[in-house]
Amino acid sequence: MNKVYKDAQAALHDVFDGARILAGGFGLSGNPENCIQELARRKVMNLDIVSNNCGTTEKGLGVLLAQGQVKKMTSSYVGENKIFEQQFLSGQLEVELCPQGTLAERLRAGGAGIEAFFTPTGYGTKVAEGKETREINGKKCVLEHAIRGDFAIVKAWKGDTWGNLVFRKTSRNFNPLCAQAAKVTIVEVEELVQPGEIDPDHVHLPSIYVQRIFQGTNYEKPIEQRTLRKRSA
Repeated sequence: MNKVYKDAQAALHDVFDGARILAGGFGLSGNPENCIQELARRKVMNLDIVSNNCGTTEKGLGVLLAQGQVKKMTSSYVGENKIFEQQFLSGQLEVELCPQGTLAERLRAGGAGIEAFFTPTGYGTKVAEGKETREINGKKCVLEHAIRGDFAIVKAWKGDTWGNLVFRKTSRNFNPLCAQAAKVTIVEVEELVQPGEIDPDHVHLPSIYVQRIFQGTNYEKPIEQRTLRKRSA
């Protein structure tokens, strides 16, 4: 059960043009930086990416967008990326906007084997256009379908060689959900340890969801927006 790969290049060797990729991260927190850099280096094209956001103009998934590698984005927040705006308005980029909680639940459903579910979120808005609606317990609801991917690229703080994972803080928001909903889940970790070194009670995601794991390097951990208050005199 050896899931360890040498680096991102080895772990992502078979990601193909047109693949649907589920990318973890929340803003620029918990981004799979090494995986994104490798996809940029290989120039894998026509990617269909599902992620909470598309990074900024120069960081995160925005690097792939800037190189013209992304065909479609399914996201809940896109406000920090000027290139995203330009490509969307020009028709170069196909965009599916999805409410954040609905996006999370669609990913969770994909990993849990649930094909679709009804939610009141988005009823009466553009989100509901063309979708089945139904009244349930007096609430107008929209049918949303599960999301699954060919690959997931995920960042965890610590993992063992079997693929048991521990996430830190904000990175726990979308990384575990993406990991559960893909055919092949590729995980980069800051710290790679041996089985048994992680307390089972501390495991956030069990190894059954992980196919490949490697220890990442040279993390920048950029800040999306830095806000500082003036020092008092």
